[in-house]
Amino acid sequence: MIIVIKPNTSREGVDQVVAEVARLGYDPRPIFGTEQTVVAAIGDENTHQSLESLTALPQVQEVLRVQKRYKLVSREAHPEDTIINVDGVLIGGPHFAVMAGPCSVESEEQLLTTARAVKAAGATILRGGAYKPRTSPYEFQGLGKEGLRLLQLAKQETGLKIVTEVLSERDVEHVAASADILQIGARNSQNFQLLIEAAQSGKPILLKRGLSQKIEEWLLSAEYVLSQGNPNVMLCERGIRTFETFTRNTLDLSAVAIAKMESHLPVIVDPSQGCGKASLVAALCRGSAAMNADGLIIEVHPKPSEAMSDGQQQVDFNAFAALMKTLPPFCALNGKSM
Repeated sequence: MIIVIKPNTSREGVDQVVAEVARLGYDPRPIFGTEQTVVAAIGDENTHQSLESLTALPQVQEVLRVQKRYKLVSREAHPEDTIINVDGVLIGGPHFAVMAGPCSVESEEQLLTTARAVKAAGATILRGGAYKPRTSPYEFQGLGKEGLRLLQLAKQETGLKIVTEVLSERDVEHVAASADILQIGARNSQNFQLLIEAAQSGKPILLKRGLSQKIEEWLLSAEYVLSQGNPNVMLCERGIRTFETFTRNTLDLSAVAIAKMESHLPVIVDPSQGCGKASLVAALCRGSAAMNADGLIIEVHPKPSEAMSDGQQQVDFNAFAALMKTLPPFCALNGKSM
């Protein structure tokens, strides 16, 4: 870490900072410039106590980190792209994956019809919410364990892998028994005990970015999973809350580029949640592929107008099939194939 000393600080003041840095276990190296003095603190920032509290000293202007806080997630720790193998389905590197299905599992007919349709169009992973976090307690909350049973039934019939959301620590074990990928939703992206429990299941994790979460915080949430010995994390950009009201959220495609630069983990984009409008989903999918995303998670429903949750952002079977045909050239821009 680098401690920047305020101008015109006496040598005694600098010595006080040096002594405090040494007390906290670092090797202090003061550097005296013509106008500015800094103290380089040599030591592993991830195992030693943070020095940011030194800003409480009147002579300290600021404390700057040198190492990234997300050590395991960073590309410096792992220069090559991570490729996740979900029971034969590869995600990351040159492999572009499409996850598709309804926002909520509503019935056997609805789910199986959708599973057949998305598989025929080229999807390899079926998404569907058995447990649904809703803003209002009076809205449809999902079918729970019955929804998980239906997801397993769809997997048996179609061979599609399953991604579904887990809402609490107590649900991890039985959701993991049905799902191939555990989704951590935006509202739980900083529920650290849930992240730890999900990581310990050993299942791949699809980690959505929080509604107002900074990119660094998103990467640190992923660090929780990797720190538990589970390397199979996919970062999912799903839009953030801004002042814009035309769309439900603002899909941050710059976050895709930044996450790919900062981290080795695959990056998935959720255009359905990202905008909240079915009419925009296709364009955002193509933009995501062009931005070097590693996959998409798209909401698809046989009759969106009759959906029990978020019908306005779900595309129908024809729109999904048409969209899938347009994606390969955009994936090829970054050397990826579907």
